[in-house]
Amino acid sequence: MGEKALKGVKILEYCKTVSGAYCTKLMADLGAEVIKIEDPTKGDSARRKPPFLNDDPDPEKSGLFMYINTNKYGITLDPTRPGGNKIFKDLVKDVDILIEDLAPGEMEKIGLGYENLKKINPGLIMASITPFGRSGPYKDYKACQLNIAHVSGQGYLLPMPAPSLDRPPVKVGGNSGNFDTSIVAAIAVMAALFWKGKTGRGQFIEMSKQEALMSMQRVESVTFPNAGVNMTRVGIAQRRSPDGIMPCEDGYVVVVTPEEHQWESFMKLLGNPEWSKEEWCTDRMKRVENVDRISKPILEWMNDKKKEDVFRKGQALSVPVAPINSSKEVVESPQFNARKFFVEMEHPVAGKINKFPSSPYRFSKTPWDIDRPAPLLGEHNEIIFGKRLGLSKEELENLKKSGII
Repeated sequence: MGEKALKGVKILEYCKTVSGAYCTKLMADLGAEVIKIEDPTKGDSARRKPPFLNDDPDPEKSGLFMYINTNKYGITLDPTRPGGNKIFKDLVKDVDILIEDLAPGEMEKIGLGYENLKKINPGLIMASITPFGRSGPYKDYKACQLNIAHVSGQGYLLPMPAPSLDRPPVKVGGNSGNFDTSIVAAIAVMAALFWKGKTGRGQFIEMSKQEALMSMQRVESVTFPNAGVNMTRVGIAQRRSPDGIMPCEDGYVVVVTPEEHQWESFMKLLGNPEWSKEEWCTDRMKRVENVDRISKPILEWMNDKKKEDVFRKGQALSVPVAPINSSKEVVESPQFNARKFFVEMEHPVAGKINKFPSSPYRFSKTPWDIDRPAPLLGEHNEIIFGKRLGLSKEELENLKKSGII
């Protein structure tokens, strides 16, 4: 097995919860050395987020924290204190990348803005992840995922496309908004790392979560400002189009038929019913106009069908159809298990976890692996502060007593 793709790249993470942490996890899983900085007393707030193993709200047993912090070193440090500030700068001297998610101007207030840090590390790539970016009238607004999702347009664009602007906006599920932001941030950081490899120079990256989520909508986010068109199709349940999300006997499937040949294949799956040959069903616009008339027989056909049967038979006819799976069905999926997507992980507090998500990629030369589970709070203080920075045990003890580490 070869070395990991990002072996030798060094990253310092000074972030809370998901956006910054998942960005660095993606790079840590590829072999980058990531040092995660947490608050000395409380740790990362992700430690207090569910789900918890066995419903035990132990800060070392958060499933969210364990997932987004694999393969990282973990230290505790308060860089707002004079002693902690110096240690932070000492760490910056030896890294390629710094990811932070403080409010605009906060790093500058404690002397850790990019202009100061690049003086001690000219090759530093520094990424700042904020809700609205570091400029504009919203730059100082505080926001959580719910706010960002709605100001990016997701509340109306999701489910995609949205059925109507007349209906109330929806809440985006889980932490998807933060994970999406992380992926965009990781792409930006990797591009800066590539440029540094060619030029030897670092740079500053400012990241707006609002703009990152807007970019995820792609076509839908520009149809209205450029063409005055609202994307309005979702499916039978919303009575806007005779495809989309459909209930079956044991759950739901999603069918998407934007092209005529796909609709024809869908009708073949239904047995080419006589109504499908009527004039009011001959093209997409007419089907939208007659959606209630068409929906009824489709729903009746689906009603006693197993979603797996609809999926298998539909795929065989080239119908774009897929089952909507529950978490349990995902974990038990024969496809995931055949590819060994879920792996075992041993955690010092949580113990052995039998079904831990691995990676969505398989490199032939640079393998993925869990070299270490998510760190315990302050687990690597002695390694990083002692062995790396040369601080004595007495100095470490004094720093701990003073609340700096």
